[in-house]
Amino acid sequence: MKIAQVTPLYEAVPPRLYGGTERVVAHLTDALVELGHDVTLFASADAHTKARLVPVRDQAIRLDPAPFKSDLAAHMVMLAQVLDRAEEFDVIHFHTDMIQFPMFERWADRTLTTLHGRLDMKDIGGVYERWSQFGLVSISDDQRRPLPFANWRATVHHGMPGDLYKFSPQSDGYFAFLGRISPEKRPDRAIEIATKLGRRLKMAAKVDAADKVYWETRIKPMIEGNPLIEFIGEIGDHQKSAFLGGAEALLFPIDWPEPFGLVMIEAMACGTPVIAFRCGSTPEVIEDGATGFLVDTLEQAVAAAGRASTLDREAIRARFDLRFSATAMARRYVDVYADMAAKRPFAEAPLTDVVMPLRPIDEPRSFGMVG
Repeated sequence: MKIAQVTPLYEAVPPRLYGGTERVVAHLTDALVELGHDVTLFASADAHTKARLVPVRDQAIRLDPAPFKSDLAAHMVMLAQVLDRAEEFDVIHFHTDMIQFPMFERWADRTLTTLHGRLDMKDIGGVYERWSQFGLVSISDDQRRPLPFANWRATVHHGMPGDLYKFSPQSDGYFAFLGRISPEKRPDRAIEIATKLGRRLKMAAKVDAADKVYWETRIKPMIEGNPLIEFIGEIGDHQKSAFLGGAEALLFPIDWPEPFGLVMIEAMACGTPVIAFRCGSTPEVIEDGATGFLVDTLEQAVAAAGRASTLDREAIRARFDLRFSATAMARRYVDVYADMAAKRPFAEAPLTDVVMPLRPIDEPRSFGMVG
């Protein structure tokens, strides 16, 4: 199939440092190419991809040193370029939330939009009621709860290449926190868990401008003078294998409806169990007692972290390979693409060889659960 992937422009594809959506787009795009599809990626010029790249900005927005820039203008220009070439593609797959809807009404049946963020915000429901003709993919079943009426086509859990992270058969005895310093990620809980157990905690996290007050007033005082806590700062993909693989467990003590949580499967790829609070997508990603532990309270988290070493790291990696590889993710999306093509008028159907899904996907369902 001829597929366009349209990514946000905030981070490179894949990101140099922190970044979830653009990382998933990178893995999906490369996997689709490896499956034999003709893929065009609309992204910033610093992208690294196996697909045909259409550079729509000189570099990703967040690390651009220019003091004044317009993210809206950058995305509008990109969407205009996609629109100019819309007839070339069998599927135009957007990862840009809802900004494309007014521009692509004519092409709605040829588009698919994966929603990567939280959906429980005021006003957002009106958009998906007004432009209900656009098919949507959720990244977890839980993500859908605020918008049960939306035009959901499928749930496709994230995936990543199996060789991106190295399996670590044993840990170096510390706990890990990886992500962003923010109230909803609850790094304070991670510090408390490690401190109560008298265990080391390494924190690899970025501090956004919006979270600097939280960092300065809440988290930094908990770290200073605590010999158990090591704050590393933001790290890139090339550092994650060693960081996550060396951990006895990843602490994922979130306090918000996390749509997916990519770091959980990054840890699993290294064989590292995850201690996750039962919130948002975590029950869909973590198999309690197999790939980690699901908890509801700080006391339960402390107890679970204390027995993380009892879990089989080889089995954790095997579950990652089965459920969360980039190839598995790409094949699930191809099912959705093929279903879209089958529902279009014959004259508009792609002339390429398409393998139709073996099962109907008219009803929303999760592709990520096995067993």
